[in-house]
Amino acid sequence: MAENGEFSFAHGGAKSATAVAVPNGLPKIQTRGEKKPENGICHDDSAPPVKAKTIDELHSLQKKRSAPTTPIKDGSQQGSAAFAAISEEDRQKLQLQSISASLASLTRETGPKVVRGDPARKAEATKVNVEHHHYPTPTISVSDSSLKFTHVLYNLSPAELYEQAIKYEKGSFITSTGALATMSGAKTGRSPRDKRVVKDETTANELWWGKGSPNIEMDEHTFLVNRERAVDYLNSLDKVFVNDQFLNWDPEHRIKVRIVSARAYHSLFMHNMCIRPTPEELEDFGTPDFTIYNAGQFACNRYTHYMTSSTSIDLNLARKEMVILGTQYAGEMKKGLFSVMHYLMPKRNILSLHSGSNMGKDGDVALFFGLSGTGKTTLSTDHNRLLIGDDEHCWSENVLENIVFDEHTREVDYSDKSVTENTRASYPIEYIPNAKLPCVGPHPKNVILLACDAFGVLPPVSKLTLPQTMYHFISGYTALVAGTEEGVKEPQATFSACFGAAFIMLHPTKYAAMLAEKMQSHGATGWLVNTGWSGGRYGVGKRIKLAYTRKIIDAIHSGSLLKVNYKKTDVFGLEIPTEIEGVPPEILDPINTWAEKEDYKETLLKLAGLFRKNFEVFANYKIGQDGNLTDEILAAGPNF
Repeated sequence: MAENGEFSFAHGGAKSATAVAVPNGLPKIQTRGEKKPENGICHDDSAPPVKAKTIDELHSLQKKRSAPTTPIKDGSQQGSAAFAAISEEDRQKLQLQSISASLASLTRETGPKVVRGDPARKAEATKVNVEHHHYPTPTISVSDSSLKFTHVLYNLSPAELYEQAIKYEKGSFITSTGALATMSGAKTGRSPRDKRVVKDETTANELWWGKGSPNIEMDEHTFLVNRERAVDYLNSLDKVFVNDQFLNWDPEHRIKVRIVSARAYHSLFMHNMCIRPTPEELEDFGTPDFTIYNAGQFACNRYTHYMTSSTSIDLNLARKEMVILGTQYAGEMKKGLFSVMHYLMPKRNILSLHSGSNMGKDGDVALFFGLSGTGKTTLSTDHNRLLIGDDEHCWSENVLENIVFDEHTREVDYSDKSVTENTRASYPIEYIPNAKLPCVGPHPKNVILLACDAFGVLPPVSKLTLPQTMYHFISGYTALVAGTEEGVKEPQATFSACFGAAFIMLHPTKYAAMLAEKMQSHGATGWLVNTGWSGGRYGVGKRIKLAYTRKIIDAIHSGSLLKVNYKKTDVFGLEIPTEIEGVPPEILDPINTWAEKEDYKETLLKLAGLFRKNFEVFANYKIGQDGNLTDEILAAGPNF
């Protein structure tokens, strides 16, 4: 927890999707605290114009004026003041040595001969090679691959990345709104069954393994085999893209990440998703805390131990590295880093959360948990409140991908599912008009768990006790409507522990215990809000009107919902209000809206049974010395 008692947004992006965009007409939100010059001029353009005879000369001059560099910190050089005496040439050399070390394999300790700049600009590249690098004559023991130069395109601007994608990546286009549209290849979504985590002496005891866990083990040797394959592939390319960026808005708990990738769109995606350092911060960036090697265009060896397909996403927490092979879906990088935060932050007594968050004008903060289709993004994005973020946070003491568009007008058809249902768009959070920058706020006042209950038996809103909050947080329930498969007529219950089971690293009860502790310490209230059906299951009843749900959320934000009368429901034992301004009182108790009361009771018991069965995997995990907290959580579930 930061000393100022604030909690922070775990990454710097808005909702992930994979169209990297710099939208037209959307106002940028300036970071608060910027001081306006006394003369009222925000940008001084009074300097003499740059005279360049060729486009390469212009690019060279622009890079010299604006490109940040990354020296390595060591014991003899501490703080930005120490770097002031370093020349631009030495600073660039240190940065390239840091990147070279990142690209080194175990048998090539010095890494490749990396140089900055696009190999297409041969004059510039040659100049850098001659001036800044003097390599010894190769000996017979040096491999051929170590003799080549790999050009590093380091922290390029969005405009430069657009240029790289359009020029060199087949299938990249500019849409009518100015977004970069591209395809992610055969994989148009995450591949959770191909994700592996190195199981060593430390992680064997710390992480959640076994039934229900998203963590599938691999050994250190197999990770190194895949790492060598990825690094060799990246080193074989003429150029790679390198992003040095931050996770976590709280400077005290900031994580430095380096992303090495082969595609401009991957670099642009991560430019949007992570926190972008200032030029001064990049100069003092040093060695990253975590590195991603994205060699997704190259498949893993299917005959390697632990591999089940040509795709593998491998996480090594001890080496602080992630390797991607066989998938170009950009979301693997973002969610991989989210998993890293789920491991690192709890070690610092910081709760990592897969949630939305917004803040009212009086500084009251609310967290929104919910799976897809529950309204997490819709309800956390409120024009009357500042958006802190809609996906990933920590609580402490634009690219288009896989879309269909008109060939002539470049207008995107978001309803077309011929490529994938997982169409995505990414953009920096500052393009959201009511975004709060920096993305931090006071301790949450309300914790809202969202469920789209297609069974139609959960109340529109319930006030939860702390054990109930933990129970429903661990359950992570929502229900999908009946699919298109023949004969499927019933809603399908879905449970995702902590509303993000695919990304958590520790046992769910550990996150739940941390949530309860922080809620209790700061007086937060837990709520369960059903955005699904009323008056019957899907196909019989009707979905609760969004206008009613917004009235409920408004009453939570204002505090008025704490002042009304409550009664307790059967089976789930939920406290439900008897009245809310603007909401028909009869819908607040779901049994009132069902024509067939016996059908309601039967469906309620069915859902309760699904909850109980899902929770069996967590029931034997004891929290604390005596396990009393585990018993309290179990008692907070359905009773029938």
